[in-house]
Amino acid sequence: MPQILVAPDKKRWLILSHGFNMDGRAASLTVTDKIPHLLEAGVQPIVFSAITGIKDERFAHHQFLAWGPAGFRFDFRHWIANQYGRGWFYKITTRTVSLLLAPFIAIEKLLLGYSSQWSWAIPAFLHGRRLIRSGKVDVVYSSGGAWSAHLAGLWLKKSTGIELISEIHDPLVIRKSPQDQGFEKPSNRDAAFRQFLEKKLCQHADYVWWLTEGALHYAKVRNPELGTPKNAHGFVVTPGAEPPSHTQFTTKHQYSEYLNLCHFGSLAKDRSLSTILPALNALFAKHPEARAHIRIHVYGASLDALSVEFVERCGLDDVVVTHGRLEKDPRSGISGREQVIEKMQQADVLILLHGQGEECAEYIPSKLYDYLWTGRPIWGITHRNPQLNEMLSARNAYLSASGDESGIAMTLEKIWLDWQQKNLNPVLGSPVGVNQAVQKILETI
Repeated sequence: MPQILVAPDKKRWLILSHGFNMDGRAASLTVTDKIPHLLEAGVQPIVFSAITGIKDERFAHHQFLAWGPAGFRFDFRHWIANQYGRGWFYKITTRTVSLLLAPFIAIEKLLLGYSSQWSWAIPAFLHGRRLIRSGKVDVVYSSGGAWSAHLAGLWLKKSTGIELISEIHDPLVIRKSPQDQGFEKPSNRDAAFRQFLEKKLCQHADYVWWLTEGALHYAKVRNPELGTPKNAHGFVVTPGAEPPSHTQFTTKHQYSEYLNLCHFGSLAKDRSLSTILPALNALFAKHPEARAHIRIHVYGASLDALSVEFVERCGLDDVVVTHGRLEKDPRSGISGREQVIEKMQQADVLILLHGQGEECAEYIPSKLYDYLWTGRPIWGITHRNPQLNEMLSARNAYLSASGDESGIAMTLEKIWLDWQQKNLNPVLGSPVGVNQAVQKILETI
């Protein structure tokens, strides 16, 4: 990769990221994967994060507790898990702290109604302002997940005039229907504040970028100043993912007695395995022998309620196998992310569940970029996102539309028949690295 140059007077970046260095978290990977490329480009980072991740020793990395009771509880639970695992000590201490904080959390929710991490913005702002006023920072870079990083960045911009660049991972404003452009009355106080925060970022940040074309489109609809010649500071950055190290490519894939369909990441009512489980019954009715050979493996989460109900009702306990969250192995030192990559490479087909809500038009699951590096076939079940469909089609993925039961059943049958012939769709095209994302950011700002 050629050297990327950064102007000498803009190389000291204060990076605000609540979940920095949280093993396997998408909100963390989106920013932490950029760090080696930023360092190579001459950026000198100072990172502010919560205590939920691992402290980085390569540069100044300061970790702060959230000041609100709900944020404190969230951060404390992850810190205990990092330090002592999730055994008996974790259960006793976290339950005790949760019990003690419960009345204060109830008051905080009643008075404000914001998501738990909002209060992390307070220490991030106070410490950031001190650094800026002492002349140690050229640029503030706020990166979501948690919108508290953007709130702290906005406060720093307005109080000091520092250059602010903001990276919005998920839509801050969730649309409720295809007709809704994001102007409907927010459903709660947290949604109302996120709508307000997006507007202020579009007005005051020097540059702000989203991760999909759909997200930028709807942000411009809500905030026309993003599309004017005077304030054309909104753009799209495809985040990509870092390639696995060569040591993670352990063995070449081999067909076995099972067709292993693997899903990685969280599940919920609107992103549920129940989207594809009915297709199993249709396949088993048409090809009874498939019942003994198909396995669906779930990594990173427990089954959602809809999937649990379907599995129990149809007796699929032996077909759907849950493995839980993969975390750092204290004996081998292998991180959760490294274990995930290894399991991805062992899959016959990787399942990409997109979801069913309107936010899908503005969202591409970050795990897709890890999937592409493994070279394994992908089955994408997508919803209203032409950019995602185009990416998957270009790479020869199996593709279904969420809600199209007959189409999903046909795709699963095709996967089954291809597997029997040992001829699953080979992946075409190139994976998407993080170097292109950093290049785009530095060239634009």
